Amino acid sequence: MSIAPILVAGSWQPSQATSSFHAVNPQTMEPLPTLFPVSPWADLEPILAAATTAFDQLRALPDSVRADFLEKYAARIQDAHKKLVEVAKLETGLPAEPRLNSTELPRTVDQLRQAAASVRDQNWALPTIDAARNIRSCYIPLGPVLTIGPNNFPYAYNSIAGGDFASAIAAGCPVIAKGHPAHPKTTEILAEQARLAANEAGLPAGTIQMVYHLTPEEGLKLVADSRIASIGFTGSRATGLALKKVADEHGKPIFLEMGSLNPVILLPGAIEEKAQALLDEVAGSCLLGMGQFCTNPGLLFFLAGQGTDTFIANMIEKYRAAPVGTLLTQGVRDNLHSSVLALQKAGAELLIGGQSGGGTGFSHQHTLLRTTGAKFLANPLGLQREAFGNATLAVVCKDAGELQSVLKQLEGQLVGSIYSHTAGNEDGLYRQLEPILRNQVGRLLNDKMPTGVAVSPAMNHGGPYPATGHPHFTAVGFPASIRRFCMLACYDNVRVGRLPQVLQ
Repeated sequence: MSIAPILVAGSWQPSQATSSFHAVNPQTMEPLPTLFPVSPWADLEPILAAATTAFDQLRALPDSVRADFLEKYAARIQDAHKKLVEVAKLETGLPAEPRLNSTELPRTVDQLRQAAASVRDQNWALPTIDAARNIRSCYIPLGPVLTIGPNNFPYAYNSIAGGDFASAIAAGCPVIAKGHPAHPKTTEILAEQARLAANEAGLPAGTIQMVYHLTPEEGLKLVADSRIASIGFTGSRATGLALKKVADEHGKPIFLEMGSLNPVILLPGAIEEKAQALLDEVAGSCLLGMGQFCTNPGLLFFLAGQGTDTFIANMIEKYRAAPVGTLLTQGVRDNLHSSVLALQKAGAELLIGGQSGGGTGFSHQHTLLRTTGAKFLANPLGLQREAFGNATLAVVCKDAGELQSVLKQLEGQLVGSIYSHTAGNEDGLYRQLEPILRNQVGRLLNDKMPTGVAVSPAMNHGGPYPATGHPHFTAVGFPASIRRFCMLACYDNVRVGRLPQVLQ
């Protein structure tokens, strides 16, 4: 059986791989037919050379070329939506409607178009001019960017179509995309649309390149290579920290999104005011997409009382009644089960679920666990283990003081939310809790669950370590996300005709 080619310098070329892999249909647990390469260094050397050349060429081209590409690529993805949905459904088990076709694919197209708009108005460059001293500054691109996407968003976070890709291209950086082995055929289709759009727009041949998979050793070697200027990664903490170690050793910026528990605080007044509606909202968010979102609410905080006990009892019934879907991969299922066991060992009581199975293919029972604020304080790290998937831990604190103490033990998170009575009679308690939570989350919500990230200039999809590797930047929202792959360049007494256009 032949092995799929890789995208090198504007054309599909055979890989020199000696090892390969199949994607697996998570619903049937059977391998899909196409064979994809695990690229050796011999594949990467010409890719790095082409990216280096492309960076020099990109700097000589007007910004409009990049904007044209992003817009043409968005249109091509839209035109190819039927094939993309068909293939991604097979590779991920995610439903075609509404998830793939009506939600994620339009979001991906919109991201690319928003990135193009930022390129055209140059707002990402933040030009600053001190005319009296003739000192000027703006952001300029760093160089070739390595993008590494996750398993759970085959389009919107794909290494060759997602937010990191769009941001790097918008900045003027060539992209070397490392696909995810969970959805390689989807990545191949996107890469072909990117190649065609790049040719139409007149981008240099090495601007967009892609390999499907690498060994960990080759991946770390690629991060260390001097021709890689920056890295964008979404995935597990273990992999992210391994990449960060190498990037830090070589002085490179690396932007990591590594997971989050996204705590939600449910105060008694909110439960009393709208118990049933809140129950539907909370359970729906916790189990949405089988919990396979980086913004999934994995931690729920309550104050002890009859209302809380009833609410949690009703959550058990909600979890019992909800149909169990398919998880993305065998690895997701196995890691979820291991994490649930680890949470129990750390002091959590299993209320429902806890076992693999219950659905079609790779699946796991909807799982709800409970612990006390005192146990959480006794073992805060153990009870903050991420159980990526359809598992939730409820922490019941004896009073507001204990809840404040518990919140101070939280690691950095992407999102946090506080539900309180709408009449404002819990505003005093809110003012005690909010300052604690505020500095531990990138995005703070009121009366809203954390799942769902709007692509907005005001969005922050980031947060303190270890949710990300750096608290100053967002992976979603233009123009801010573009600046990750840039450097701040100052021009002091430089003649006007020699300045970048944005500073003239």
